[in-house]
Amino acid sequence: METPAIFWGVILWMIVWGVLGSVILRRRYFARDLDTTNASFAGAMSGAAMGPVGVALLWINTPNLTGRVTTTFGILAVVLIAAAFSFADPQNNCVANGSFVASQISNGLIIGIIYGFMALGLTLIFSILGVVSFAHGEFYMIGGMLVYYITAVWFPGVSPLLGVLGACFIAFCLGAVFERAMLTPMYKGKVDRPVEYGILATFGLAFTLQYFVQAVHGASPVKASRFIDFPRIRWPEDADPLWIKTSRGNLTLFETISISNPRFVAAITCILVLLALLYLLHRTWTGKALRAVSQDRDAAAIAGIDPNRMNMLAFALGGMIAALAGALLVQAFSWLPQVGAIPAMRSFVIVVLGGLGSLPGAFFGGIIVGLVEAAGTGCVPDAQKAASYIPAYGMIVLTLTLLLRPTGLFGRRFASGTHGQGG
Repeated sequence: METPAIFWGVILWMIVWGVLGSVILRRRYFARDLDTTNASFAGAMSGAAMGPVGVALLWINTPNLTGRVTTTFGILAVVLIAAAFSFADPQNNCVANGSFVASQISNGLIIGIIYGFMALGLTLIFSILGVVSFAHGEFYMIGGMLVYYITAVWFPGVSPLLGVLGACFIAFCLGAVFERAMLTPMYKGKVDRPVEYGILATFGLAFTLQYFVQAVHGASPVKASRFIDFPRIRWPEDADPLWIKTSRGNLTLFETISISNPRFVAAITCILVLLALLYLLHRTWTGKALRAVSQDRDAAAIAGIDPNRMNMLAFALGGMIAALAGALLVQAFSWLPQVGAIPAMRSFVIVVLGGLGSLPGAFFGGIIVGLVEAAGTGCVPDAQKAASYIPAYGMIVLTLTLLLRPTGLFGRRFASGTHGQGG
């Protein structure tokens, strides 16, 4: 029983020095009138990674806490946790099975890309409107339900591509109509407390969508057929240890990594749509107008941009992105009217981790959450317990982010006048 004692001893050591480093270093930088934005995070990571030595180095030198410094200490802390885990349970798959580790990392990246893509819509809405949409999970649910009904009920045998496009179009129109009908009064000075009004309005939309779908469809789960069947390929020859094999259900690389067909298709589609969204935002007039409104609503209006129209477009695009994520994953999971609750919670975690209003932060935050969930799930020997712990990992990430770096990885402050919260 010595190895578990070593493991918990290392974890306790990291927690104690992480907390002390966070508090001490922030006070040190504040006393010297230096930027304290990253002080708590850097102090926690240096204390967790190197104990009093790491905290003392930063205390004495008080360097500029750039992303390189904080990332270095963060990586050292992760390596120390991994080393402690390997000592505690040398027979665990996360330690002894390289193929299992590679498969978990690849699947964590895949699901993280999907998480990040869904969180993009929430970030886009907040950065333009200044409203946290509590209906984001319901748009995700609507996207999956629409694909199922289009391809299996209303038009059986139709191409899944048409089903996905139809779901995106309906979700876009729904978001545009809701924004114009319910959120526009916020920008015209007709609402005394616009922030609270926006929360209540989107919360009401969430309830309406969820219970409308349950009333129309019922509570029975559904699942769409697989969109694409991979061709059966094995390359190179069987005798070669490095090979790629595809089947209808999975893509297998080098006899070590197995990726679910639906998740792989969804992740690749998310990347392509993300590139298209970045092109829209950075290379088109409409995208530049959206970015201008997100930076300063009043200045954008002076430049000839209609902020209200950009608000409608942003909310509609955000809802459509969530619906697209659901439309792609309805082939992988059973779908219920309540299916959007957990993805919405993950999106909130990712947005806080990446930084409110930051699109790159949302994407990279999704990947981080996906990898954390994959690592935490794979390293728990009991599969049933591992599945039940998945929501807890997101909450741990959220708590640590709020404590150590409240602005998130790529957070920024909004200029005054942004979002136009009332007249």
